[in-house]
Amino acid sequence: MQTAPLQHPDALFIGGRWEQPSTGATVDVINASTEELFARLALAQQDDIDRAVAAARLAFDEGPWPRMSHTERAAFLTAIARELDARADDFARIWTIETGVLFGISQASSPAYGAAFDSFAAMAESFPFEEVRTPSPGCGDFGLVVREPVGVVAAIVAWNGPAVQIAYKCAPALLAGCTLVVKPAPDAPTAGYVFAEICEKVGLPAGVVNVVTADRAVSELLVRHSGVDKISFTGSTAAGQRIGSICGDRVARCSLELGGKSPAIILDDYDVEEAAVTIAGSTAFLTGQACIALTRIIVTRKRHDAMVDALGAHFANLKVGDPFDPATQMGPLASRRQRERVEGYIAKGVEENARIAYGGGRPEEVSRGFFIEPTVFAAVSNDLRIARDEIFGPVLCVIPADDEQDAIRIANDTRYGLAGAVFTNDIDRAYAVSRQLRAGMMGQNALRTDFALGFGGFKQSGIGREGGAEGLLPYLETKTLLLDKAPTHLAVTQVTETA
Repeated sequence: MQTAPLQHPDALFIGGRWEQPSTGATVDVINASTEELFARLALAQQDDIDRAVAAARLAFDEGPWPRMSHTERAAFLTAIARELDARADDFARIWTIETGVLFGISQASSPAYGAAFDSFAAMAESFPFEEVRTPSPGCGDFGLVVREPVGVVAAIVAWNGPAVQIAYKCAPALLAGCTLVVKPAPDAPTAGYVFAEICEKVGLPAGVVNVVTADRAVSELLVRHSGVDKISFTGSTAAGQRIGSICGDRVARCSLELGGKSPAIILDDYDVEEAAVTIAGSTAFLTGQACIALTRIIVTRKRHDAMVDALGAHFANLKVGDPFDPATQMGPLASRRQRERVEGYIAKGVEENARIAYGGGRPEEVSRGFFIEPTVFAAVSNDLRIARDEIFGPVLCVIPADDEQDAIRIANDTRYGLAGAVFTNDIDRAYAVSRQLRAGMMGQNALRTDFALGFGGFKQSGIGREGGAEGLLPYLETKTLLLDKAPTHLAVTQVTETA
């Protein structure tokens, strides 16, 4: 049995120390492949949330962190990046055990966590935290727009990719000068604990980062807490709606990275077989437990059957099993609850008279673990529940369209707008169709995303962006200064540049 590589599983990281929780409540973390116990960790209650927020509040209101220069804070980000690199193997194993992602993928992904901190550290010198502006007549002789930290941030992390979410929430918040309460999901909290150990090791000032795992009811106390200035949430649209309404009531800032039901439009100039290979491969990633997954496959009616047959053939050859086995091509779902959810949607599709062309059950070759077959529904109408709801599993709906414009209409006929793909060999058609889709990220001939350029969606797929310069802005407040003349530090800079 594999065990979690943690120093303090029975404690919470609050105020720069590992503190005993207020109660003996714990959460069991289960290996998705074997159904064995992986870790038993402390579960925070209301008193623990209050302590964590108080520590973050004190660190922001009275501590040195917001008063450091961006360059000084960037040095801590760089130190965190190196420690993330040093523990890359821990993060890879944790992700595979908790969620079922293939170990090869988790290994290949681990360098991205340190890279995220490095990229934001570099912004200390390049991002315009102060900008000189020309005031309107009569409003002063010197105008300055400055960007200051938003305050105490609650970073609420989903279970499907916790380490990357921690990186792209915490790195920009820390560079901005914010302090944090990081709240991992109880289904997959281990990466948050490793991150806390790293923050302790690099010597972050007390209270700058606090890590507490909590269930949904206690997490809502964090969202409602008057000491929290901003919520950064990744998770379901339903939970995001709840969080957004709470933040609206108290006018708290929020960023919401929510669900998706992403379309793949297969234009008539693109080979069906080639598209099927790509789509089947992306479906196997994290067993479909990705908000960006291409789950609505839209193709013209005359090529619908060929698309269905090609997807079914590739899924039939897909090896499902132990995610640590290099020969495995798709691992398990993350939990029993998640498998029951996916199976429920498959049953719902059958009830709606959708036809299963492949899959729909549990693979016979594995006797334990939360495994499910990749599944293809054929001739799906876009108004069915399986075509409209985010299933969060390896379930594809192939939807026939009359022509290109009808395909675009179907793709946009959804409450979501996270990602999408256009399969065509014509770059101009790829551009034209992509511009007509209401989605935050579009790729040509594949599911493509890049956190370095920004990650996020339209409509009910969320509010705000993570990654890149756009991912720093949500952690900053803008202040306008109207002065009689330039302050000394800028006056010196202007003289030097003129010389």
